[in-house]
Amino acid sequence: MSAVATSTASATSGAAGYIGRIPVRNLWLLMLYASDLFRSGGTKAVALEDNPDDLPDLVAELLAHAVEERQRRRLSLGYRARDEVLNRVRGRIDVLRTERHQLLSRGLVACRFDELSIDTPRNRFVRAALESIASIVSRKDLVHRCRALANGMKAMGVSGQAPTRAQMSTDRFGRNDAEDRIMVAAAQLAFDLALPTEAAGANVLALPDREVAWVRRLFERAVGGFYAVTLSPQGWKVKCGGTLGWQIEDRTAGIDRILPSMRTDIVLDHPATGRRIVIDTKFNAIVTSGWYREETLRSGYVYQIYAYLRSQVGQGDPMADGASGLLLHPAVGETVDETVVIQGQRIRFATVDLAAGAGEVRQQLLRVVGEV
Repeated sequence: MSAVATSTASATSGAAGYIGRIPVRNLWLLMLYASDLFRSGGTKAVALEDNPDDLPDLVAELLAHAVEERQRRRLSLGYRARDEVLNRVRGRIDVLRTERHQLLSRGLVACRFDELSIDTPRNRFVRAALESIASIVSRKDLVHRCRALANGMKAMGVSGQAPTRAQMSTDRFGRNDAEDRIMVAAAQLAFDLALPTEAAGANVLALPDREVAWVRRLFERAVGGFYAVTLSPQGWKVKCGGTLGWQIEDRTAGIDRILPSMRTDIVLDHPATGRRIVIDTKFNAIVTSGWYREETLRSGYVYQIYAYLRSQVGQGDPMADGASGLLLHPAVGETVDETVVIQGQRIRFATVDLAAGAGEVRQQLLRVVGEV
């Protein structure tokens, strides 16, 4: 299995760092669009989008500012489970442990209780994010600021190992700690900025996982996040990861077990005009070599977007009857923008040039849905 080393040096210096054939600078822009920080409308979201080359420094500054604001008002507290041997009863008695170690004879009792603490998974996650991003920012004053805040949180009692992403996915914001949203969103993006590149480094990532899984999901989430932020104020409803149903008239007993489901990447609905755009994102070249021609669209992708559109026609939904499809790829060597109408369904095949500047990437993403 081939593998590549990871490093952030070339990315932060503005050099030509790549993942596969995609410039690292534009992956940072995609990571911004895919992040909760962009969706939640942070105070510097526009500055981040306009300066993708300085993204680590800008995210670090936003994260540091959010942590400082929370420290002024005190970091959020939370309950954590503890098991302790005490000289008085607190919470519930661990009878088995108390009897096994004959604690009562020594005036002690084993207890299980919940303790209000500042050492919560959320605060540990933020502290670890400060330490992580301090290693890739370019400004020395910002490096010192992030490390000082991390050490300050440790002095307050925020210690221990940082929680995993799976553990953080169960974290919920209540009414009293809603102000933590920006801080946690910035921390998540700060962790994501440990990007793999083609430059030499100390860590090794497997090429197949990086190309097929991580980058493909990033591109899909970035396009969905971008449209959710930019089109929602114009009356569009953006749905990511929806499921479409087949028009089944009859079935055998075991077909449900083996019939594949249709899961769309992004669906844009505009109720005021009755428009619907079904978007399917792919992270590879839009054309490939064919049997009888040098270049051809990938037939499997064409069948897929066609099935998404035609399978929903005739069920009493005018938006589905007139829906358009968009198959969106990154530009690899050439730019493609072609449209075909099949049985009344307009399907567009387009690419977005991720090697372009942030403003041009934004305009391309808006243009491909505006003209559909």
